[in-house]
Amino acid sequence: MRSVRARRAAMIGSAALLLIAPGAALAHAEPSAPAPATALPADLVAAIQRDLGLSPAQYLDKAEAGQKLVEFANTMRGKFPESFAGAWLDPAGSPLIGLADGPDKAAARAAVEAAGYKVKDLPRSERALRDQLGHMNSWIEKLPAPLSGLISGAAIDTVNNDVVLRVQNTAEGQGLQLPDFLESARVVLAPALGSSAPPAAESPVAADARLGGDAYAAENADGAFRCSLGFNGTDGSGHAVNISAGHCDPNRDAAGTGAASIAFETHGAAFGDRFGTFAKSTVEGLDYSVIKIDDAATKRFENNFVRAPGANPVPITGTADPVVGAPVCKSGLTTGFSCGTINSVNQIVDVGTRTLKNGFTANICALQGDSGGAIVTGTRALGISSASNVGDMGYCELASVVTTLVGDSPQLYGTPINAILAANPGLKVRTG
Repeated sequence: MRSVRARRAAMIGSAALLLIAPGAALAHAEPSAPAPATALPADLVAAIQRDLGLSPAQYLDKAEAGQKLVEFANTMRGKFPESFAGAWLDPAGSPLIGLADGPDKAAARAAVEAAGYKVKDLPRSERALRDQLGHMNSWIEKLPAPLSGLISGAAIDTVNNDVVLRVQNTAEGQGLQLPDFLESARVVLAPALGSSAPPAAESPVAADARLGGDAYAAENADGAFRCSLGFNGTDGSGHAVNISAGHCDPNRDAAGTGAASIAFETHGAAFGDRFGTFAKSTVEGLDYSVIKIDDAATKRFENNFVRAPGANPVPITGTADPVVGAPVCKSGLTTGFSCGTINSVNQIVDVGTRTLKNGFTANICALQGDSGGAIVTGTRALGISSASNVGDMGYCELASVVTTLVGDSPQLYGTPINAILAANPGLKVRTG
């Protein structure tokens, strides 16, 4: 056995925005042409330049490069399973394909180079890393509660070609003993992830159309939560919905029944008009909710936009899958637009008593109230804001200082939108 004291490392966010377009078309994976850089609203442009150091055109180009890389990686994964070792964008935005030694490596290298991509030789294939991650998760499941509670997640680190175990940065966490068969795993000591739940106050929001990133309150007989709207869409019957976070529903067990939680607009700290009820809510595996919009409010949700509350919006043109190195932006009622870079995919994390699976993380600050908000890459829907390791801090400047002192950074955990759509046949995101 070895102690995690011997090895420390730091891991590493996202932002988005939307407006209203009556009668917008609907789509799942087939995107329209991305919006031109000049169509991005000023608030989003400012976040891209501040957080990513990119121009709007560079941001869109890098996002599109990421999606093309995802498609190519899926092909490589199927054709060369013994050698494929992952795909990512480096800090300069250049796509890289990792290859490990295997019987199909020569053919894999030829395919990569024929496609115009660069190869990086790595010691372990993605299949080998997935096997190791499986062994790690089996070991975690068998730990007694006091020890398993010190672990907040495990994932494959594609860039470093290893498996990462995220352990709480406490004396107990630092002393956690790992078995010898996990010797190659890398341990990250970091603050635990917590839900980014609603705050006590917010800026007034528009009274007509409802867009991704806008504020709302969810109420049942026992209380209310305040969160951010995610992506507008339609369900299998064509009814208007909004896709937000499952933990924003205070009465998840009643979703889809006559006792379902009710969703209201908010104006500052005050409730506004009712606009829908929770048709489905879940927090195990995937964290999402489907809010069915009332007939009287339908027209106000018939748009394909996301925004920072009260600001100009950006149109959603399709959906996307996360890839390490891709630029992302999120919108929420508390922090508005903020951007970062995806640093992990297929992540498994524990948030309180629930386990979230197959999500992605990005080095971005999200605070209470940002939960449920839209995460985009370029102008495509990427995911829903689900958890943050700095959610309880008062403002992002403080969060950055505190996490830097412990060798970490603000982390946003996102639930992939395509995973949500796949789990709900007929559910679609509005696109233009």
